[in-house]
Amino acid sequence: MAAHRNSGFLLNLSHHPRWTQDPSVRERRRQRRTEDTDTMNSRTRVLSSVVLRSRSWWGDWLVLSLLITVYIPCAAWGTTFTVAIIGPWTCDPMYSKALPDLAARLATARLNHDPYTKKGYWYDYALVNEDCKTSRALARFTALESYGSAFLGPANPGYCSSAALFAKNWNKPLLSWACLKPNMEEGQYPTFHRPLPLSSRVLFTVLRYFRWAHVVILTSEDDLWEATGHELAASLRALGLPVSSVITIESDKEGPTKALKMIRELDRVRVVIMCMHSALIGGETQYQLLTAAFNTRMIDRGYVFIPYDTLTYSLPKGTNLHALTNDSLLRKAYDGVLTITMDSGENTFYENFKNAQEKFEIRTSTPPEQVSPFFGTIYNMIYYMAYAVEKSRMASGRWVDGETMLESDGGVEFEGFNQHISSDEDGLGMLARYVVLDSNGGDELYMTHTLEAPHTVGKYGTVKYNGRSIHFAGSTPSKDSRCWFSPYITCRWGRWSSLGSVLLCLTRTGDLFGMGSGGPGSVPLKIILNLDDLIFINTQTSKRKLNEDSMMKSQLDVKTPRHSVSGRSYFASTPDCSSVAVFEGDWVWLKKCPSGNSVTSINNNTQCIFTRLRDMRHENLNLFLGLFFDSGIFGIVTEHCTRGSLEDLLNNEEMRLDWMFKSSLLMDLIRGMKYLHHRGVIHGRLKSRNCVVDGRFVLKVTEYGFNEIILSQNIEFHEGRPEDQLWTAPELLRDSKQRQSGTFLGDVYSFAIVMQEVISRSAPFCMLDMPPKEIISKLKSPPPLCRPHVSVDEAPLEVIQVMKQAWSEEPEKRPTFEEIFKQFKSITKGKKTNIIDSMLRMLEQYSTNLEDLIRERTEELEVERKKTDNLLAQMLPRSVCLALKTGKPVKPEHFSEVTLYFSDIVGFTTISALSEPIEVVDLLNDLYTLFDAIIGQHDVYKVETIGDAYMVASGVPNRNGRRHAAEMSNMSLDILHCIGTFKMRHMPDVKVKIRIGLHSGPVVAGVVGLTMPRYCLFGDTVNTASRMESTGLPYRIHVNQSTVDILHELKLGYKIDTRGMTELKGKGIENTYWLVGRAGFDKPLPIPPDLTPGTTQICLEGGKKINTPQKKAASSLI
Repeated sequence: MAAHRNSGFLLNLSHHPRWTQDPSVRERRRQRRTEDTDTMNSRTRVLSSVVLRSRSWWGDWLVLSLLITVYIPCAAWGTTFTVAIIGPWTCDPMYSKALPDLAARLATARLNHDPYTKKGYWYDYALVNEDCKTSRALARFTALESYGSAFLGPANPGYCSSAALFAKNWNKPLLSWACLKPNMEEGQYPTFHRPLPLSSRVLFTVLRYFRWAHVVILTSEDDLWEATGHELAASLRALGLPVSSVITIESDKEGPTKALKMIRELDRVRVVIMCMHSALIGGETQYQLLTAAFNTRMIDRGYVFIPYDTLTYSLPKGTNLHALTNDSLLRKAYDGVLTITMDSGENTFYENFKNAQEKFEIRTSTPPEQVSPFFGTIYNMIYYMAYAVEKSRMASGRWVDGETMLESDGGVEFEGFNQHISSDEDGLGMLARYVVLDSNGGDELYMTHTLEAPHTVGKYGTVKYNGRSIHFAGSTPSKDSRCWFSPYITCRWGRWSSLGSVLLCLTRTGDLFGMGSGGPGSVPLKIILNLDDLIFINTQTSKRKLNEDSMMKSQLDVKTPRHSVSGRSYFASTPDCSSVAVFEGDWVWLKKCPSGNSVTSINNNTQCIFTRLRDMRHENLNLFLGLFFDSGIFGIVTEHCTRGSLEDLLNNEEMRLDWMFKSSLLMDLIRGMKYLHHRGVIHGRLKSRNCVVDGRFVLKVTEYGFNEIILSQNIEFHEGRPEDQLWTAPELLRDSKQRQSGTFLGDVYSFAIVMQEVISRSAPFCMLDMPPKEIISKLKSPPPLCRPHVSVDEAPLEVIQVMKQAWSEEPEKRPTFEEIFKQFKSITKGKKTNIIDSMLRMLEQYSTNLEDLIRERTEELEVERKKTDNLLAQMLPRSVCLALKTGKPVKPEHFSEVTLYFSDIVGFTTISALSEPIEVVDLLNDLYTLFDAIIGQHDVYKVETIGDAYMVASGVPNRNGRRHAAEMSNMSLDILHCIGTFKMRHMPDVKVKIRIGLHSGPVVAGVVGLTMPRYCLFGDTVNTASRMESTGLPYRIHVNQSTVDILHELKLGYKIDTRGMTELKGKGIENTYWLVGRAGFDKPLPIPPDLTPGTTQICLEGGKKINTPQKKAASSLI
C-alpha cells in the first residue's frame, strides 16, 4: 500500500472525475476567503487575537485531515485502478498493428460506463513498451512497480516467470497470455493469473484428438519468438509430447529452405508448429516458410503446418482474407495449414471493429483488414481483468491486490469484443471457445472442429467434429500411439516402455490365474458415451457420397472424427433422426430404449450388467461398445453391420438365397444362441430384426440382455404392437411379468419362428392370412394350435421336424440349442454348408453372363472411342492427336514446300453492318459448311477460320510431293464455282463475292497452347499468301510466281492469265497471275466484275475503294 501513499498519487486523486468539485462551490469559497481578508484588515485593534484565532482554526483543519487519513477506507486510496499494458508495441511492427492504445482506450471507456464496473474503481491504462530483447525487457520490468495497479503482460515468455516473481514481491496482479509454464497459478506465483486459456494445452488437446504426437517447432529469428518456441516445447513436453526439436529460421534468403530440410531429415515428424507472426496478418517469415514448403513439395507430402500466434486471437472464418485473395501462391501453400484460433461470435472481428469506427468509439481511419485481430484480445483481457477486480473488491471490501484477486477471480461472464467470454469457477482464468479452421482452396477458411470453452482448462478437453472434413493436400499424417496422450501409460518412441511391458506381463499372468477381466493388456474402456463421443450421420446421403467419391480417381485423404477415409465427408445428423453414428472412426448402431427420456442416470448395477455383456466375444455375436446417455436418449451402442438385419436380407428380392445359403445363416444363429445360453444369458427378444448380417454374410445376434438392462434401470415395460409379438412364446404371452425377463425355452420358440422366416422367406404367420392381433389371441388361448405352415419342398424334412419341435406348445418338449446344433450337424453331414462355397457356385454361374456383358460393354466402349477420335481428328491432325493422347510432346516440324490458300468475303464489313449478329453467324456457317464439303474431296488440311477469312494448306501435315499446288488449285476452282450460285438467306439478291490468294513455299508447323491447343503454321509463306488474298479481286484466284512455276512443272493444263506487276505490302512489286481454269474443268465460274467492258473495278475492303484500270490480260495455257 505504500506505493499508493505518495504525493503524486494523491495529486492524481484530486483530479479524478468523481472527486472534482462543483465550480459554484469553489467560487463561493473564494469569495468567503476574500471577505475574511477584508474584515481582518479593517479590524486592526484586535489583530493579535485574530491571528491567534486563525492559528487555532488552521490547527483544527490539520488535525481533521490527519483523522481522515487514518480512518478513511483503504479502497478510497485506489479509486483509480491503472492497468499497465506491457508489450513490444514499438519494436515489433506486427504487434503495433494491433493498435494497443486504441484497444485499451476503448476497453476502459466502456468499463467506466459498464453498470457492473462503474460502481467501483475508475479504470485507466498505461502503455509500456517492452524491449524485443529478453534481457533488456527484464531489466526494464524491474522498474515498473509504480506504473500501474496491475500488469497485463509481458508478451515475451522468456522472462515471464521472473516477472511473476516481481509481481509477487509487489503484491500486484500480473496477467500474461505469454506464460507457457503449466500450473503457474499454483505454488510460487500467487499473484499470477491467465487472461487466456493456456495455448499449449489447447494445442495439446487438438494434437491428442488427431493423435499427432511427434511435432517440431519452427521459430523466427526474433528473440521474442525464439523464446516462445523454447517455452512452448518445454510446456508440451511437460504435458507428455515428444517435441523433436526447436529450429530457428535464419534471416537470410535460404533460411526457410534450410529449416525445412532439417525437418525432412527428422524421423516420424509430419506436424510443424510455426512460432512467428501469421502470414495472414503480414508475417513475412511465415510467408517465406510456407511458399518454400510448397515449392519443395512438402505440402503435397502430408506435412501439416500449425500457426501458433492464431491461438491468441480470433481469426475470422467464412470471410474473404485479403492475404489469400491477393496471392495465389500463398493460397496454394495454405492448403497445408491447419489453423487453431478463438471462435468469433455472430460478427467477426473486422465487422465489430468497423461498427465501433462508425460509432466513433474508435477514432482511426485505418481499414479493419489492416488491423491485427490481437486488438480484440487486448480488449478482452482488460475487460476480464476489470470484471475480476470488481468481483474481488465487492467480496473483500478493500483494495484489490494480487492475492485478493486470486481468491475470487472466477465465475465472471461478459461479452468480449466479438465473442462471449467467461471464466472458470475455480479461478483458472478466462475461458474461450476455440475452432479448427481449414482452407477451402480459395480465400476463405471454414470450420471443421470445435473445442468448447470449458474444455480449454482441463487436462482432458474434447474436440468435437462439426460435420465438415479437413482436406489434406497430400496424405493424412500418420497417427501415433495413444500412449503418448495417456497419463497411465509410458511411451518410448511409439512403444510402451519397459515399465509398460512389465505391467503387461503382470496383467497376462493375472489372466492365467483368473484375475483379469478385460483381456491381456487391456485398459478400462469408457462405458457411458455421449454426443462428444458419437457423430450421428445421415446414412443414405453419406453412403451415396462415399460411393461416388470411391469411383473417382482421387488421392485426397479426408479426416473424419478419429478416422481417415478416402472420400469427402459425412453428413451430420442427430440421434433423434438417425441411429447410425461414427465412433472412433467406425460406423456403429444405436439401439434406443423405449421411454429412454425417463432415465435420469445410469446406476452401478446397469453398468455391471453391461460390462459382463460387453466382455462376451463370439463370431456370431454383435459386440456391445457402450451405453449411450445424452439428450434424453438412453440406448446401447453396438457394431454396425453393413448388410442390415436378417429381415432386410430376406426382403431383398435381388438377393438369391438357395438352401445352402439359408442353412449357413441358420447355423450362425444356432451357434450364437448356443454361446449365449452356455453363458447363462437369456435373449428374450429374439427375432429376425435382432439378427444382423455383416459384409461377409455372417449372421450375428444382437440385443441380447437388453431386457435385463431395462429391468435394472426400472424402465416401464411396453408390450409393443401385435406384429412385434409374433416371435414371443405362448407361455410368455400369457404371463407379462415373465415376458419381461424371458426364458431359455422361450428363446427356442423364437428361433423356430425365425426358421420359418428363413425357410419360406416370408414374414411370420403370413400364410395364415390373419391380422396379427387375431394371431396373438389364438396363440394365447389354444386349441386349436396356431402355427405357421411350411411346405416340405422348401427345406429338408429333418429341418422342418426340428422347427416343429422347437415351437412345441409345451416348453419342456422343446430341444435346447445344444441339441439343435447336434441335429443340424447330422442333417448337413457330408454337405457343403459353408456360405463361401455357396457364393462360389453363384459366382461361377454369374461369370458366364459376366463375360457376355463385358463383351457388349467393350464393343460399346470401342464405338464411343472411335467417335471421340473422329471428333478430335476434326480439330487436330491425326498424328498430333496420337502424340497428345500418349503424352508425348509435339515437336515443331519443318516443311520445305507447301501451298497455302487464303480467302475472304468482299465487303464483309458492310454486310455485317446491315445484318443482325445471328444473320452474320448463319451466313458464315452456311458458307463454311459449303467450303468444308469441298475440301473433303482434295488432299488439303483446313488450318483455321478467323471471321470471314478461311485458311487451307496442302502438303502439311501429310507430305504429298509437289502435288500440293495442284490440289490447292483444284480446290480453289471448285470453291469459286460453288460461290457463284451461293445466296445469303437474309439477302438473297446480294451476291457473295470472295477473293482467293495462293502461294507456295516453306513453313514450320506445330501445336501451340495447353488450353484448346491449335495446329498452327509459321513462316513468311503465310504472310505472302495473305498478301496475295488481300491484293486480289472479287471472283479471282490470285496466284504467286512460286505456285505458277510448280503448276508449270506438273503440266496438268492449268489456265493462267498474267496480271502484271503488283505491289505486295512488305514484299515490294512482284509479277502475279490469275488462275482462270484447267483443262477438262467444265464447271461454270462466276464472271469477275473487272472483265465488264468500259468500267472501272471498285471493290469494298473496310470502306476503302481500290481502283483497277480496265485492261485485257494476256492469256497462256500451262
